[in-house]
Amino acid sequence: MLKFYWLGLVSLMVLVGLYVFSSRRKHLLMTLLSLEFISISLYLLLYLYLLNKSSELYFLMVFLTFVVCEGALGLSILVSMIRTHGNDYFQSFSVLQC
Repeated sequence: MLKFYWLGLVSLMVLVGLYVFSSRRKHLLMTLLSLEFISISLYLLLYLYLLNKSSELYFLMVFLTFVVCEGALGLSILVSMIRTHGNDYFQSFSVLQC
């Protein structure tokens, strides 16, 4: 019973992250934070699944490495856009300028 509770809670976390990702498209920082939230909840879901199957947890380290690389790439894009445009609003820059 407790396993289904955790599965439902993590699924709700993923859905909330997807909702925030799809609804808050004004700032780039909010978009990146919602992507990180989705990644962390998927990490927790994967951890619970692998723990339930009693298998090796080496894949979690690979997944965590990719999540960290994705976060660093997003942060570098955010810093680059703030330096060039002065803010992180999506409405302030055009596709033709980039």
